[in-house]
Amino acid sequence: MKRFYIGIDTSNYTTSCALFEAEERRFYSNVKQLLTVSEGERGLRQSDAVFAHVKNLPSVTAEALAELDTKALEAIGVSATPRDEEGSYMPCFLSGVASAEVLANTVKKPLHRFSHQSGHVMAALWSSKSPDLLGREFIAFHVSGGTTEVLSVKPCGVGFTIEKLGGTADLNAGQVIDRAGVAMGLSFPCGPKLEELAFGNTEPLAKSKLSVKGCECNLSGVENKVLQMLREGKSREFISAYVLDFVGRTIIELTKNALDGRELPVLYAGGVMSNTQIKDMIKKHGFDARFAEPRFSSDNAAGCALLCAAAEEGWEFWTK
Repeated sequence: MKRFYIGIDTSNYTTSCALFEAEERRFYSNVKQLLTVSEGERGLRQSDAVFAHVKNLPSVTAEALAELDTKALEAIGVSATPRDEEGSYMPCFLSGVASAEVLANTVKKPLHRFSHQSGHVMAALWSSKSPDLLGREFIAFHVSGGTTEVLSVKPCGVGFTIEKLGGTADLNAGQVIDRAGVAMGLSFPCGPKLEELAFGNTEPLAKSKLSVKGCECNLSGVENKVLQMLREGKSREFISAYVLDFVGRTIIELTKNALDGRELPVLYAGGVMSNTQIKDMIKKHGFDARFAEPRFSSDNAAGCALLCAAAEEGWEFWTK
């Protein structure tokens, strides 16, 4: 018999809803709609994000749940907080929680609340085909516009115990990429276009000194360097390649320091980790690196749907 699970996620960048079916172990949908950012802007205020989600949710959920058999619906999962820690809060997630509560009350099915971070980890586990990590400790990177963190992850029940080892002390990696892109006249969010430009670069890159100490890094200097290169007349292709190279080398150095000689798997999640250039750099270093597919790496609701299935059925829905 089919068993459907719904996931809803309302991050500061994307409204998303996913529909997962446990018997077939497949997603019927994973619909994402980026929040609109005005030309020249580098992000959204939380109040604007909440308003955008309220507008987006009806159409996003209608598209995602088009094939849902309500008689086979088991439960709903939603991102309620940014991270799994006390006091973790962002107003944008209230939009998704409100929609999920209305849906759960209407169909009289259980509602499970998760963190956006756990959803990213779960989506990455699934799409990297790594069920083996459900039984062991691993290192995880959550690298996006809103987060750049190095995490120690241990499976716990149907979720994870996540300890922050480090991350950025100033700008997030995605912020650096977006700010560089906006400075070059690109539309926000800038990641895909920056990657396209970087592949067109033919000049050798100068390897600027990284700012990494242990599992902590600083990335704000990249923005100043980009502005300097623009004044010097450097091409957009060169600048794009420089930015991605700097971010990639920083992640590699953080990975080495997080592992500290241990042979642990490393899972990379978050929108920045869908970048081909950065992934290729990491793969050359011999880590036991696991990557989410691009469609599961950026903000999406798939992880919430999967965690919801695990909350109702245990991990057996995947591992049996």
